[in-house]
Amino acid sequence: MLMKNELTASKTAHSDNLDIDEVKKFDALANEWRDPNGKFSSVLVFNQVRLDYIKRQIKQHFGDRTIRILDVGCGAGLLTQPLAELGHTVLGIDASQTNIRVASQHGQSIENLQYRHVLSGTILNESQTFDLVLNTEVLEHVPDPAQLLKECAMLTAPKGMMVLATLNRTVQSYLVGIIGAEYVIRALPVGTHQWRAFVTPKEIQRVLVPLGLEVGKTQGMAYNPLTKQWRFSKYDKVNYLVPVFK
Repeated sequence: MLMKNELTASKTAHSDNLDIDEVKKFDALANEWRDPNGKFSSVLVFNQVRLDYIKRQIKQHFGDRTIRILDVGCGAGLLTQPLAELGHTVLGIDASQTNIRVASQHGQSIENLQYRHVLSGTILNESQTFDLVLNTEVLEHVPDPAQLLKECAMLTAPKGMMVLATLNRTVQSYLVGIIGAEYVIRALPVGTHQWRAFVTPKEIQRVLVPLGLEVGKTQGMAYNPLTKQWRFSKYDKVNYLVPVFK
């Protein structure tokens, strides 16, 4: 497993589609996400549902072969590591150096897993492409989500695919995703999300369809605060995933 630190501290807020305040927010949480007994343990349950969805998409689209995967905004490696353990060649990139350090510590024994402290534009400039590009819970944290979507599309190899996950911008997502998750049950730190930054499925379509990509059907996700379990749902007004095919 390789780790590279290539972002410099001189980057200013919003340069290269980077919001320094958002990066600092997740720097402070990097060590929390992997703690099954921590205050944000529901994130691990959430991640398992996402992972199951991604594995199903890989199986349906690529069969049993191993593929090259790019995880844009990989965080602490909650998706990259289990996918690499399945035999796929995985590169995780993140704007947070702390996230990259934490992810690398957990995945250091995996040869087909690499982490780099870079943005997607750097990978694009290297003319790399990947069978699968993951962009999960990232769009709502960058100044220009349309730019990030376009970069991810260009990083996707012909006949490859993307899996996107974000929050819909609806009244329901404000009540559940912010008021409920951050203030009532405290599943996330207060201030994790800004409702105006949420992205609707139609906005994703408006960016990607003109580029010749096919945006698939959304898959909703729902949280039960009584059982503390996440599950798939037809309801996509709060959290949702969507496959995109090239």
